[in-house]
Amino acid sequence: MSEVLAEQPDPTPAAAVVKGRITVADEVVEKVAALAALEVPGVADMGGDLARAFEAVRDRIGIGSRRGTQGVSAEIQDRQVAIDVTFVVEYGHVVMEVAAEVKANVARSVSRMLGMRVTEVNVTVDDVRLPGEPRPAPPEDEPSAEDPL
Repeated sequence: MSEVLAEQPDPTPAAAVVKGRITVADEVVEKVAALAALEVPGVADMGGDLARAFEAVRDRIGIGSRRGTQGVSAEIQDRQVAIDVTFVVEYGHVVMEVAAEVKANVARSVSRMLGMRVTEVNVTVDDVRLPGEPRPAPPEDEPSAEDPL
């Protein structure tokens, strides 16, 4: 697990006196990035062929739950992060436009929510979801549209 030291500005003078560090796990960055990618219209699913196949098998036999970080890997180094995102695009969307929007939204969300400098976002479009193909279930910790908050 990588760690990052974050110095957040705080209006209280006591915050300047308190020592310690804040550690952010790679998985936190990955989950924020995955959710940011899924917000983009045209993103059908996260992950490559192997990851999606593995999740389908796990779902069929009923073990575990869908990972919220599927399709994303992050590497944190000195409050800077590099992110790799792999996703499936929905048929009918312009692939390069969706990929560019994923790249921008992931960088914006990670930077805003975690206060880290995003050095790069590498995007891979792994597949195209055809009309009529079933959509995967959302990760267990992500509320679905039918679930009240």
